[in-house]
Amino acid sequence: MGKFIISKRTNDDYQFNLKAVNGQVILTSQGYNSKAACENGIESVKTNSKEDSKFERKTSSNGKPFFNLKAGNGQIIGTSEMYESESGRENGIESVKNNAPDASVEDETNK
Repeated sequence: MGKFIISKRTNDDYQFNLKAVNGQVILTSQGYNSKAACENGIESVKTNSKEDSKFERKTSSNGKPFFNLKAGNGQIIGTSEMYESESGRENGIESVKNNAPDASVEDETNK
């Protein structure tokens, strides 16, 4: 089972990363100004990752495939790494679908 890691950015915003079982980061959030907003973002990922239509498949300016996960209101709630191939991106999407719904949450801001 994957896990969400809550951390703080250098500008004091909160963010989360979703890590797969192997420890690889498969989704990164935007910055949030409060921990509560960050936790709401995690809940949104858990809910929206179940629907393939919420994954926006994109290609970066340097030609690398990546994806965004969007909430019901169309807001981006997480972004993937850059992949070398479209099949890699699809594997990343499947990993989020498999890991996010039941992932635990680890808060590293209290350490």
